[in-house]
Parts: sequence; C-alpha cells; structure tokens
Amino acid sequence: AWLQQMQSFELGALLADDMGLGKTVQALTSLQTPALIIAPTSVLPNWKREIERFRPGLKATLYHGPNRKWETGSDVVLTSYGLLRQDLDLLLAQEWAEVVLDEAQTIKNPESKVALAAYQLRARGRLALSGTPVENRLDDLWSLFQFLNPGLLGQRKDFRERWARPIEEGDPEAAGRLRKIIRPFLLRRLKSQVAKDLPPRIEKILYSELWPEERRLYEAIYATTRKEVMAKLQAGGSVFEALEALLRMRQVCCHPGLLPSEEAAHSSKLTLLIETLTVALSENHKALVFSQWTSLLDKVEPVLEAAGIGFLRIDGSTNNRQAIVDQFQDPSGPPVLLMSLKAGGVGLNLTEADHVFILDPWWNPAVADQAADRAHRIGQTRTVMIHPLVALDTVEEKIMELQNAKRALAEASLGEGTGAAITKQDILNLLG
Repeated sequence: AWLQQMQSFELGALLADDMGLGKTVQALTSLQTPALIIAPTSVLPNWKREIERFRPGLKATLYHGPNRKWETGSDVVLTSYGLLRQDLDLLLAQEWAEVVLDEAQTIKNPESKVALAAYQLRARGRLALSGTPVENRLDDLWSLFQFLNPGLLGQRKDFRERWARPIEEGDPEAAGRLRKIIRPFLLRRLKSQVAKDLPPRIEKILYSELWPEERRLYEAIYATTRKEVMAKLQAGGSVFEALEALLRMRQVCCHPGLLPSEEAAHSSKLTLLIETLTVALSENHKALVFSQWTSLLDKVEPVLEAAGIGFLRIDGSTNNRQAIVDQFQDPSGPPVLLMSLKAGGVGLNLTEADHVFILDPWWNPAVADQAADRAHRIGQTRTVMIHPLVALDTVEEKIMELQNAKRALAEASLGEGTGAAITKQDILNLLG
C-alpha cells in the first residue's frame, strides 16, 4: 500500500528493509510498466525468475551481455549498472513509468559516472532498494535522494553543513530532524520487527593467534606502514589513501603468502578456519566462507582439499552463479561455498548454510552484513552463526571497533542512535 501511494503521487521511494525480507517481491507486486530495473549483474537472472513467478503476465527482457539486443514492446527491461553508464543514451530515449534501482547503494558516490547517469533517467516513478542505504558517510543518503526526489535534501554542500557534519559529530537533534524529513519517503523494517519467526543471528568472533614467524613479519610491516600512513595524513592525504596503505598489514593477518615476496603453504588463520569448519560439518551444518581477496580463496582451496572437505566457489569470474547456488542449496551438495565479498555479497539466497565465516574483517560493516544475510533471510529455519576471523593483537581488532562506529552512523540517520564517520584520527587509532 505504501509503495502504491508513493507511485500515485509520483514520489520517489526508498525501500530500505533489512536484507533478506523480500524487497524484490515487494517491488514487483506494485511495479508500473514500462519499467526499467537496474541491478548488479549477479542478480539479474534472479529478477528474471521472480518476474516469471510473481508477474507472469509481464514481458521481461534481459538487456545484458556482448550480444545484447534492444527489444521493443517489453513491459520490463532488466539491465546492469555498467550498461546504465555505457548505454545511457538508449535508456534516456524512453520515459519509463518506473525505474527501480536494486542494491541502490551502488550510486552512493554522487560524483561517480553511474550516479550521474541514474540522475538523468526519465521516469514518473522511482524506487530504490537497499538494505544498507548508508555505508560510509551520510553523503550516501544524499545521493539516493538526489535520484529519488531531487532537491529534497538541498544542495550537497548545504546537506553536509546542515545535516551530515552535525550528525557525524553526534548531534541527536540534527539526526532527529533529518529522519523527520525523509520518513515519508522511506520504509525500513528490521527482521526483528517483520520476520519474528526468523531464527536468531549470532556473531561469534573467532580469534587466531599469529604464529611466531607471522608475528615477526607483521611487526616489521607495522613499523614501515605506520610511518607511511603518518606521512600520507600529514601531507593532506585522504582517509581512504591511508586505509589502502594498511593493506599489507591486513593481508599478513590472513596469510603471509598474500604478500608478493613471501611464500607460505598455510597460516594460523586458515588453521583455525579448518578446525572450526570440521566441527561444524561433523554436526551436519553447511558453511559460506567469504573473503574480499580471491587470492586468499585460492589459498583456502588446497587446505580444504587436504582436509577432504568438498566445496564450491563463486567469484567475479564465475559465469553460471545460479547453477552453483542450486548445487549448494541441494542438501546433498558440497558443504562449503567459497565466495568473494564483491561477487557473493548481494542478491543470492543461500539458506542451506547456517555458518558464515568472514576471513578478513572489512572497514565497512554493511559489506559483511550483506554477506551474512545471504544465509540469514526468509526461508532460514536454523540459528545462523556469523564468524569473523580476527588475528589477536593486530589492526584487525581495531577494525572491528571501527565497524561499530560505522553502524552507529547508519542508525543515526535511519533509526535511533548517533554516531560518527571515519576520521583521520580513527586511522591513527588503528595504528595504536
């Protein structure tokens, strides 16, 4: 009813329900045609199947791939963010009854080409779907509303001065005023409110202790990285440049063999992973194992093989993801699915798993939450255990603290609570 009301007034709407609550189906039930749906490449086939299932009377065209053809007379055109940017002129040639952005946080950077392309689309109705509308900064939210209802939150500079900066500094009154402005255009329900029968999701951090040779390598990299980061920040470098400088520290926490000049067959963290996996699989559980680095997944494969553990894998190079998903979802299929965070973190339903391992803690909690919610979603019947693997006495422990600060920022703009964005001081804190 809310979506239909927004459509009748030709107002843009942000459906920000918690991940796993069926935003796709909700969007389809009230979809106006002709419609343009833009989604990550990995979930386009899922949209096609859901349309066939819930709106079988609609003619849906998948506009994607090197041999793509534009079919006239389609009720729904499905395409990717890459093609939104690349084939913008073609998409601008038509005025759509509705444009839907799935995983709309993709346009969070208002200066990016994909965001600028989305702003130009001509449509009577606009719908953005995102369980994580604020990932890094409140600018993420401004960009979404610039697509949905241009001008609602003012110019970007004004938004930063009036709302973003006070909220990031912990002003609860500013957060309350912003929520009051966006509330009519935003629907956000949590699993705890809607899916009350959904089993709990429990996070249990698994702490690994670096082996002596790993510790020596870590401390050596820490010493040089600290100097490099200090220099970058003092020279006016950005926070993200400083974060990038910490890459080697984070890699050695996972596996020394990720470093260009190092060789190692195993690591303390992967030993802990196999030990924990072995226990879980012996109790008939199935597991997802995530990393942002495909090179780390490459290191995991031989360790699983040596332990006699069957597995599947999805990363950016995977062609038929749905076939792998179906194989994993089969109770008799392999018990472990290796996934890259980027390729497997959105749009996939993997409720056969009830253990989720995140090998490398990421600055952005929304990325890890999206990964975890592949298993913790409607259709899950068992308690889901989320296991971030964290190396003791390293930067990874402080990254977990940084995640909590980012979650607080999202809550400040969308729900209760206040929080702060990542600052240069946060980076210095990471380095002790």
